[in-house]
Amino acid sequence: MQRAVAVTAVIAAGMVAAIAVRRLPGPEQDWTSAFHLEPGELVATGRNPWFVLEPGYTLTLVDGAERLVITVLDETRVIDNIETRVIEERETDDGQLVEISRNFFAISRRTSNVFYFGEEVDIYENGVVTGHEGQWLSGVNGARFGLMMPGSPLLGARYYQEIAPGAAMDRAEIVSLSDSLVTPAGRFTLLLRTAETTPLEPGVREFKLYAPGVGLVRDGSLSLVQHGVAAGQTRSPQPR
Repeated sequence: MQRAVAVTAVIAAGMVAAIAVRRLPGPEQDWTSAFHLEPGELVATGRNPWFVLEPGYTLTLVDGAERLVITVLDETRVIDNIETRVIEERETDDGQLVEISRNFFAISRRTSNVFYFGEEVDIYENGVVTGHEGQWLSGVNGARFGLMMPGSPLLGARYYQEIAPGAAMDRAEIVSLSDSLVTPAGRFTLLLRTAETTPLEPGVREFKLYAPGVGLVRDGSLSLVQHGVAAGQTRSPQPR
């Protein structure tokens, strides 16, 4: 069960932070778990400084034989009555397919917050799908959408990215807004760093780095080697 709490919008330098309207009980109460949204606020195309939802945009991250290719597809899907953008993540190891996931996102016209509405997961072994671990959709079996990336991040902010009890409960804390990193794709500064945990795996902690204007540049041991819009695609306008 969840309990409602009253909160006040946090305003810093004229920027409005995400407004929590509900928190999980007990030790999870310090993690934002729900967000105020206005009718018609969410759209399927746009970007904020750290997350791109524009068809054709691609990120490629590599660590040795491991490769992760993230592609914003020219495809949308209605999830929980919201039109979301589909992002495909394709993971390979030494050329062999490990996992393909189709992730569903929408961005706020008002705050530029990017919200996460779930994912469909295919896990592969020897070219054959063997499972769908971590799969969830907002509005199904009690699952609710989470916050993937704030439009105006605040140091120390803690929020759930996935809220699907028993299946996916990833959460992130913003631990830095000033990191720097050199990868094969270049040198990046003023990076946003998150520490990701989940109550489903106590003690496990992973770090991700996001670069302004680019997006994800480091995911655990994977580093960005290439990014940009695929040939034949044009950049879509930001939501108004």
